[in-house]
Amino acid sequence: MKELLHTLQIQLAGKAIEEQFSCLLEYFPGRISFSTSLGQEDQVLTDIICRHSLAVRIFTIDTGRLFYETYELIDKTRARYNTIIEVYFPDHQSVERMVTKKGLFSFYESVENRIECCHIRKVEPLGRALIGVSVWVTGLRAQQSANRQDMPLLQWDEEKNLFKFNPLLNWRYEDVIDYIRKNDVPDNPLHRKGFISIGCAPCTRAIEPGEDPRAGRWWWETSQKECGLHK
Repeated sequence: MKELLHTLQIQLAGKAIEEQFSCLLEYFPGRISFSTSLGQEDQVLTDIICRHSLAVRIFTIDTGRLFYETYELIDKTRARYNTIIEVYFPDHQSVERMVTKKGLFSFYESVENRIECCHIRKVEPLGRALIGVSVWVTGLRAQQSANRQDMPLLQWDEEKNLFKFNPLLNWRYEDVIDYIRKNDVPDNPLHRKGFISIGCAPCTRAIEPGEDPRAGRWWWETSQKECGLHK
């Protein structure tokens, strides 16, 4: 696997994103999936995938606690690109047990509770969505957090037993906004209200000028600001 990873990394280097996708599709036809949270980076990738008619499956995870504006954007995006966005939900029995035992807002009480909620509502359904997938596409950028600065463009995820492709890794936030404006890409109106990184409604707040873009996520704790999807 290391040899294939090295070969692919060489082939992807210096290519435009659509060319990188085409290269990976030659190796893994029908086995590339893109997980979108409908954030600005993910909307850019959805536009690139649909604009170039790339055979990449698109899916999202509905945690049950998303903003109304995010739900609206899912349907708006589907209609704009005439594409399918598969929706995965958490296991209802796991959610029921957690909420019955700890209440609706247990994640405010401890980092452990928050991680448990994220695992049930995000990580577990992601695992189901990635069954049979060889390449998992993400909208991660190195600039987003310290935890993501050392991520490569293409990596091997040992835990999930697949390649993880981060095509926007070296984009700046300004690059993302520029692409959205030039190509009239639909995005969440909450971004204009200070919500840069948008997750579940109870766990996301608008940020103040000068704050870190991830400061609005789980603002009550001093963790690494990750939900467990991207370790």
